[in-house]
Amino acid sequence: MDNAFFKRVENAYRSVERLCPFRPSLGIVAGSGLSGALERIDGREIPFARIKRFPRPTVKGHPGLLKISDRAAMCGGRFHSYEGFSADEVVLPIALLHRLGVRTVVLTNAAGGIRKDLEPGTVALIRDHLNMTGLNPLKGSPPEERGSRFTDMTEAYSGGLRARIRSRYPDLPECVYAGLPGPSYETPAEIAMLEKLGADLVGMSTVLETIAARYLGMNVVGVSLVANRAAGTGGKPLSHADVIAAGGRLSSRMTDFLISLIDLLSEP
Repeated sequence: MDNAFFKRVENAYRSVERLCPFRPSLGIVAGSGLSGALERIDGREIPFARIKRFPRPTVKGHPGLLKISDRAAMCGGRFHSYEGFSADEVVLPIALLHRLGVRTVVLTNAAGGIRKDLEPGTVALIRDHLNMTGLNPLKGSPPEERGSRFTDMTEAYSGGLRARIRSRYPDLPECVYAGLPGPSYETPAEIAMLEKLGADLVGMSTVLETIAARYLGMNVVGVSLVANRAAGTGGKPLSHADVIAAGGRLSSRMTDFLISLIDLLSEP
């Protein structure tokens, strides 16, 4: 994230600015199969293809759309390092949302459940993460006027916002999310290692976006939909098709939840 990166962000912002007048303070990034809430947001829909110097997702379940209303901006899809994108490209949507005025971002993902009570269909709040990707978007020369290269991650996921959400949804579990590079799923031995390290959930996204958001001074809420049991804990092989199918089956529940978060987190 150097000055050239932020010039790219500015180009993307100018593309969106010409197409849409809204400047919401809340942003949402939808993970695999979780873009159903796009249809419930009244606003301007902008394909990633129309945003200058913006890549396009290559993964099924990530439609590559930005929808903006006066209350929220939602990215239907994200970029992953396993697609061949750099760490800068992975976090480009976060920087664009920040440039649009977003100061609180909800990062959603479909995850594998490691902790025994996290069965498929569970919605969980992320309270902390393990960055196991080997990447960091702050590597290089991030401009100090935008944030500290040595960004504090003590409270990567806002405790105050988690408390606000749990006041309405007291039964939501809070979890530690392990972000791995993918695209292959983890081995049972790797899952056993992650469990010993304190991970409750595992996935292939979110952690780099959280680091970038905190560098930019944004508040972060992490939400995982448990799509499957992690390798070696569910008794069957894993597949991305199953993850997408789980997102589809549970999309109504997740959509209702995300729409309620727009109401809840837009409150002062």
